[in-house]
Amino acid sequence: MRVISANLNGIRAAERKGFFQWMLKQDVDVLCIQETKAQEHQLSPELHYPEGYHAYFFDAEKKGYSGVAIYCKKKPDKITCGLGEGFEDMDAEGR
Repeated sequence: MRVISANLNGIRAAERKGFFQWMLKQDVDVLCIQETKAQEHQLSPELHYPEGYHAYFFDAEKKGYSGVAIYCKKKPDKITCGLGEGFEDMDAEGR
């Protein structure tokens, strides 16, 4: 299994610079992205639904700030967003 974790400092900027073409060449099974700095609704269809991958996002409440995403080839059995009770500050930051 190939897993890659990347701090992109902006998912849309990374897309413009060819990050996702590189990702596809790596044949990665799971890609974990930090610092998406975008709301899910702002993403292009190519970012939102890359061919061969399931995509999951956890946005920050503040636009253009933090956020995480996971792309995976195999659909997970379960997705849980946020850390839950006692971690509301972190959840608001999309971490």
